[in-house]
Order: sequence, then C-alpha cells, then structure tokens
Amino acid sequence: MRPLFHPSLVNDPFGDPALYVDCLFEKRALLFDLGDIRRLAPRKILRVSHVFVSHTHMDHFIGFDWLLRICLGREKSMHLFGPAHFLDQVEHKLAAYTWNLVQNYATDFTIHATEVHPDGQARRATFRCRGAFRRERESAFAIADGMLLDEEMFSVRALTLDHKTPCLAFALQEKSHVNIWKNRLAEQGLSTGPWLRELKQAVLRGEPDATLVRVGRREDGYLPLGTLKAHILRIVPGQKIAYVTDVAYHERNAARIVELARGADLLFIESTFLHKDAERAAEKSHLTAQQAGLLARAAGVKSVIPFHFSPTYSGEEERLRAELEQAFSAAAQP
Repeated sequence: MRPLFHPSLVNDPFGDPALYVDCLFEKRALLFDLGDIRRLAPRKILRVSHVFVSHTHMDHFIGFDWLLRICLGREKSMHLFGPAHFLDQVEHKLAAYTWNLVQNYATDFTIHATEVHPDGQARRATFRCRGAFRRERESAFAIADGMLLDEEMFSVRALTLDHKTPCLAFALQEKSHVNIWKNRLAEQGLSTGPWLRELKQAVLRGEPDATLVRVGRREDGYLPLGTLKAHILRIVPGQKIAYVTDVAYHERNAARIVELARGADLLFIESTFLHKDAERAAEKSHLTAQQAGLLARAAGVKSVIPFHFSPTYSGEEERLRAELEQAFSAAAQP
C-alpha cells in the first residue's frame, strides 16, 4: 500500500522547525511551520499549497521571507494559517518591502492568510502581489472543532496550546486509503485508466453503493459502486500525522495533545530538553524528551519522531532520543 503522505523534517533536529509533507498523486505539498527552509529546493516550495504555522517566534516564521522570494513572480495562490494576530504579522512582514513595480508583473502571487483564535473564531484576509500586498477582503467566521481544511482526500485540524502565547498544534488526517487490486481488475474484465481515480473519489465522497460508475472495458458499461468495492477495492483507514511543538507541560496542554494525536501513525513532537533539566524546560515552556515520550504513549501513536532539540545538547542527540524512546515504549504501569 503506497501512503498518500510522505513527511520529512526540513532540518536536522537541532535546526529550525519545518515539516514538509509531499502528497502523492496530488501534485502538491503541505508545510508545517516556517523556520529556515532554505534547504528545500525551489521546485518543492512551489508545490506547497497550504502552510500551517504554529506561532511566530522567529525560528518558526523566519522562512516566510524565503517562501515569498521563491513564489514572487509566479501565478500561484497559497494559504497560510496561524494563531491569533497572524494577519497583522503577515501584513507587517509584507509591508517591510517596497512594491512600487509589481504592477508590471504579468502574474499575481496571492496569499490567503487565516488567523485562528482559541475560542474557535477566525479571520481571513488576502494579500495580492499586484495589489502591493495590501490587506484585502477581510472576513470573520467560526471554525468548527478546529477544522482548518476539509477536502475530499484529507483534512487538517488544529487546536491551541499554551507556550506563554497561543501556539497551534496540527493533525493531518487522510479520509480513507483506497487501493485497487490490479489482479482482480483483470479477473473482472476491467482495464486501468482515468476511471479508477473517479472511482476512488466516489468512495471518498461517501456515495451510495447503488451509484453507477462508468468502467473501463466490459464494453464501457456501468457497474454499481458497491460491486466494485466488493471485488476490486481495498478500503482501509487513512494515514494520520500529528505535529506538536513549543508547548508547556501541564495538565491542560497534555490532555489536548493526547486528544489531537490519538491513534496517529506518526507524531512529530518537540523534545527540547533532557528531563534532568525539567525545571528549565518549564521556565521556557518546552517539553522534555521524557514528557514527549509519555504523551506519545498516552495518545497510542504508532511511531514518534522527536525534533527541536536545544543547542545546549549538541553532541547528545542519541541521549535525547533514548530518553524519549524509553518513556514511549515502557510498559504501562497498573
């Protein structure tokens, strides 16, 4: 089974946070956080359709300028999401440059920015290159259950955590994973072709089993969706990836992290300090590696990937990883 999502951290675990998720078959990618992203090839940046920013401390947002530099002069739209006050911060970033010649561009790179408030309210505004990136079309709306993006193939949900400032954590969830049994296609006298993508989309839309689907070959006839599901499809739960960084370890944060990450295939979670320095971690509102491992275990995730290590531990990467792994894999206490 080929996964839809192919995630990779842009930097090593001591570098700025940024998670690049390539979406197979979708011809696009998602980006979680905007630390230093200069390691990403321009062609990869140009695949990005949506960027989800946890908060705007410099190491999570400095990559905005490089993103802008690569996309400027392209006919492209990009959606950015961030916490409260995000619209002001995007506006101020853009206002730092002089845009007196952008009317000469044949293209109009456009940013659609959304700020998410802890009470579920949100605001959205548009910034167009040919409009000198002035703030336009601002609107307010409510977000139900933290759902930032809800598409046919997948969704992205966010919740607000405490980092002495609102900080967003994210869960990327594939709706379902639909596989084609190629050998069974031949058995049913069916051919491959574009109709199979349409078939998958019908399943993901939840269309009734009685829905007639145009098939390849069999004299180009129609078959009920339920028949095709029974004979040539394998439908399994979709991938789930959770991303958590820059949070204080306390009861409310812990409960919300476990809720968001529950059952995830992959949890990317900050492991900034060793547990011997838990007091310093608390002062900085960060997690220790042990705390990250305990949260991953409580959420029942299949795999956990630590990142955002403090430079204090340069040369001690394996010690941080071992502390997290011990907490994650230890047998649950009665």
